[in-house]
Amino acid sequence: MARDQGYTLDDIAALQETDDIECKLAAGKDGNGAVPKDMWETYSAFANTDGGSIFLGLKQDKKTGKFSVAGIQDIPKLKKQIFDHANNRQTVNVNLLTGGHLHEHIIQGKSILEIAVPKAKRKDKPVYIGSNPLTGSYIRQHEGDYKLDEEAVRRMLAEQSDESPDSVILPNYDLDDLDLDSLKAYRNTFASLKPSHPFLAGDNLEFLEQIRGWRKDRETGEEGLTMAGLLMFGKLRSIHDYLPYYILDYQERPEAKTEKRWIDRVTTDGSWSGNLYDFYRKVYPKLVADLKVPFELEGPTRRDETAVHKALREALVNTLIHADYKGRLSILAVKRPDMFGFRNPGLMRVPIEYAIRGGDSDCRNRILQDMFRYIGAGEQAGSGIPEIFQSWESQHWRAPRIREDREPSEQTVFELHMVSLYPQEAFDGLEALFGSRFKKLTEMERNILVVCYAEESIDHKRIKELYNDHPSDISKALQKLAKESFLKTDGTGRGMTYRLPEPESKSLISSPDLDGSSPDLDDNSPDLDGSSPDSDPLSKLTPEEKAVLGEVLSKKNAPRHKMEQAIISLCKMDNQTLDRLAQYLSRRPAYLRDQYLTGLVETERLKHLYPDPNHPKQAYVHPDRSTRNDGEEQS
Repeated sequence: MARDQGYTLDDIAALQETDDIECKLAAGKDGNGAVPKDMWETYSAFANTDGGSIFLGLKQDKKTGKFSVAGIQDIPKLKKQIFDHANNRQTVNVNLLTGGHLHEHIIQGKSILEIAVPKAKRKDKPVYIGSNPLTGSYIRQHEGDYKLDEEAVRRMLAEQSDESPDSVILPNYDLDDLDLDSLKAYRNTFASLKPSHPFLAGDNLEFLEQIRGWRKDRETGEEGLTMAGLLMFGKLRSIHDYLPYYILDYQERPEAKTEKRWIDRVTTDGSWSGNLYDFYRKVYPKLVADLKVPFELEGPTRRDETAVHKALREALVNTLIHADYKGRLSILAVKRPDMFGFRNPGLMRVPIEYAIRGGDSDCRNRILQDMFRYIGAGEQAGSGIPEIFQSWESQHWRAPRIREDREPSEQTVFELHMVSLYPQEAFDGLEALFGSRFKKLTEMERNILVVCYAEESIDHKRIKELYNDHPSDISKALQKLAKESFLKTDGTGRGMTYRLPEPESKSLISSPDLDGSSPDLDDNSPDLDGSSPDSDPLSKLTPEEKAVLGEVLSKKNAPRHKMEQAIISLCKMDNQTLDRLAQYLSRRPAYLRDQYLTGLVETERLKHLYPDPNHPKQAYVHPDRSTRNDGEEQS
């Protein structure tokens, strides 16, 4: 374990933008150092989420975020205690630590110990304390350690298996549960691509056995329809009998903004089979319908497909084969004039950076992957996402964005924006905003501001996705831009986001926000009843709610969950327009709408007052409040 003499508190402050960190004094009864009992909850939480660093001998002021050094007197003793506990199954179920994960730093002449907890592999999750995973598993959220509920733990336990979830044999299911027209269409496509393939020699049952839509367990003798066969070719009612949360949804939205209004939609409404193959057949042509195809020859024939066509097909298939079909969210594909967005229930099984790099594949539903590959839909394992990124880069568009969310349910979102990486409008706008100061910035700093102008709100992770600079250099650039008033900050740690100062930047693109939708409300929309707020408008709030609101108003970087609590409390008190919420919370209307209200509406913690998103009196309503106003029903 090396001793780092050059580490500073500023280095730790920079680290918290890229990694979760937790500081503990760890002084022990004798003051020489001891492992805190609650450290293992943080160990479990970090391992089950994205990893993180635990600093022993360091203190962080929760209000100011500043660090102070207490130090550890006996580092070797503390190190031995850590490994003794990590290898004790009564303390924690698995030891993920090696000597390389422990680092001693000398700061202000005092020793502190950093424990770099790695993210656990799928087969090691859940990492839990004690002897029971259902009661001892934690996850990291909002800079705190939270106990996982039983459903989440059972999902992690199920993910440990090497068996593909879609290979399970479904009891009491047979060929009557399949839509034979779907199966016939698939066979015809298969035959057109591989007319002499031996899979085509038999009847439907034999064909299903070859593609593993029907399987026999050699150990038990059990045989029947697999989950893959049901999903790919099944009837909707039969699929819902086994997977009650199963929903497929495609929406074409007419404008480059977040909204629920659509002009074309395909969803599992009972008007068609509802299976994956028919969804793919219906949706892929719609995704590529407006793409311009250049005139290119491939031998004597014209090639009618571009790299963008292939990228969109891969993105759609990727969404279908990686979905956790027992999750509670729908599969969603969105087409807008400026972007394509895809969402599937379930988190990724490999780190996002590995998926982008390629070569590492851990497909959740391997039989479905093969079924699509047999008909030319889907690349070889581990190559699909890199090819999507390459296709977008060839068009000089902004790099695609992959993100994982755990609220309201585990999901993976893939955003493909058709926007220039360096739009001239952004440079013009930033020069108008900052004058000659903008030109004096470094190239990295200017690039960061351009992205912020285009996307309105950014974080460290997004800049890292777009550029190849070292994470610490990105942190320093962001901190410098914030210190010199080029950027404003919201949140803390890994939740820190950055935005341009007033006047508001005019966003070239809006996040598709696939897990939520909110209309473009007029920031100056009138009050619902045309009257002014009460003389004491907050009188209906409880003391606890007032305390939360006071905390939000006293901090420019309020924790996300506190801000959401404040918004919900205000809407529970009275129906609130966007403008009134902005006044109460001292935040920009667009920021509140994009960062908070959109998600609160989608997760049904808030509702819209009127069905029409553009209603002149539109407002946000708590579900417990009355559902009618002026004779119109809320959405």
